[in-house]
Amino acid sequence: MSDLLYQHIKKFANVSESDFAEILGFFELLSVKKKEILMNEDQHCRKHFFVLKGCLRLFFMKETGVEQTTQFAIENWWITDNLAFLEQRKSSFAIQAIEQSEVLAISFEAQERMLSQFPQIERYFRKVYEKAFAASQLRIKYINDYSREEMYLYFAKVQPKFLQRVPQYMLASYLGFTPEYLSEIKKKHLGK
Repeated sequence: MSDLLYQHIKKFANVSESDFAEILGFFELLSVKKKEILMNEDQHCRKHFFVLKGCLRLFFMKETGVEQTTQFAIENWWITDNLAFLEQRKSSFAIQAIEQSEVLAISFEAQERMLSQFPQIERYFRKVYEKAFAASQLRIKYINDYSREEMYLYFAKVQPKFLQRVPQYMLASYLGFTPEYLSEIKKKHLGK
């Protein structure tokens, strides 16, 4: 299953199989149960996760006690509280498995040693972060430019896998509206 990470790295950087075998030694393989929390809000962010199988989410609790999902991660995606991980401080978010999942976890210290030993991985992470940053910019644009209905339709078009895998209340939270409103939109577009 770690071949997924190798194939993902090879999209952006040149890494031999022997180097990858060493790189893999910096990671820990975790089996995570559905609904299991990998990191709590206000916990030190010590790990960066690569999803081999399953689905994770990044979220925080609003003052009202309502969960706000800000990111999902499926196979071949990375997830962590980036700022807290880079600064090695307490997280503003929690990470939870939505499905039974298999992830590769790397600590900050292990990642720094890996990057020092394998500089070509710096290029890999640069490309991953560039793509993630671009996606975040687009999301902010859509939040400010699209109606709620347009947000859902766009998400359904570009990320259809999530519609079957993510519970409706989490998807509604991510899109910024209530589960009831999401139900109305889905009903309206089922017949089209």
